[in-house]
Amino acid sequence: MRFLAVVLRHTCRNLLFTWKSQIMTLFTVSLSVLIFSFFYLIYSNALHISDDLDDDLRLIVYLDEEPGLALKEEYQRKILKFDQVDRIEFISSQQAFKRFEQQLGDNRDVLSGVPADFLPSSIEVYPVRSLDSLSRIKRFSDYLSTLPGVLKVQYGKEWIERFYAFVQLMRVVVILSGTLLIMTTTFMVAHTIRLTLLARQQELELLRLVGATNNYIRMPFLLEGAFLGFLGASCGIAALLLLFNWIKLQFAGPTTLTLLPFTFFSWPIILSIIGIATLLCAAGSFSTTRRILQL
Repeated sequence: MRFLAVVLRHTCRNLLFTWKSQIMTLFTVSLSVLIFSFFYLIYSNALHISDDLDDDLRLIVYLDEEPGLALKEEYQRKILKFDQVDRIEFISSQQAFKRFEQQLGDNRDVLSGVPADFLPSSIEVYPVRSLDSLSRIKRFSDYLSTLPGVLKVQYGKEWIERFYAFVQLMRVVVILSGTLLIMTTTFMVAHTIRLTLLARQQELELLRLVGATNNYIRMPFLLEGAFLGFLGASCGIAALLLLFNWIKLQFAGPTTLTLLPFTFFSWPIILSIIGIATLLCAAGSFSTTRRILQL
């Protein structure tokens, strides 16, 4: 208990001794966490949107004739041979006609006299809702086009390709911002701890003369680095939450909230980001103290 009290006292003394550099380090860590968390929040919400896709993520395979039971089984076997899907629905000409009537609503009178089988039968294939499905959907469409009796394969090609490209771009940005977070947190904390160690070199020599071990000298600086990481990450997450709420207020509206149901991080993700930043800063402090104390 006495050892812990001494370590905490030395940690507070270090923070006060170099408070200007500590504030700069804290600001850098907070900004790095904010940048990383901002792009990761966009990326994670984009993944949630792709998981929530339903009828928009489907391939409609138009057939030249109504398939029999044996041909339906053959189609189903060949589709599942290429990839796993959520479900496969066979739509007859009559079912397609009834759907078309429902879509027209009050204007269904325009179909009077039109034969109920004028629309082609089709197969509706619903891929598994994931980012990998978006990446394979073009190849899936090309494969379905080669099946016998297929007239055309239709899907939301433009928006799916654009959405997938956006998610891929955000993945790269998240990786780059994560690398920036690692570099800035470890470097800034290591630089700050180094300045503190060099400024107190004579005091550290005196501690060694009276029998203080390297672990005893190192502990306050490790706590200092961990504290900077924890506080900086917490400030960065808090700033992101304020920014998130401000954006929601600015773009609040019935249409926007329905189409883009953005949500903030869950508590496990928040604690993970703070924990990782704390460990990175502690690691930067450890590497610096280990290097200098061995001199």
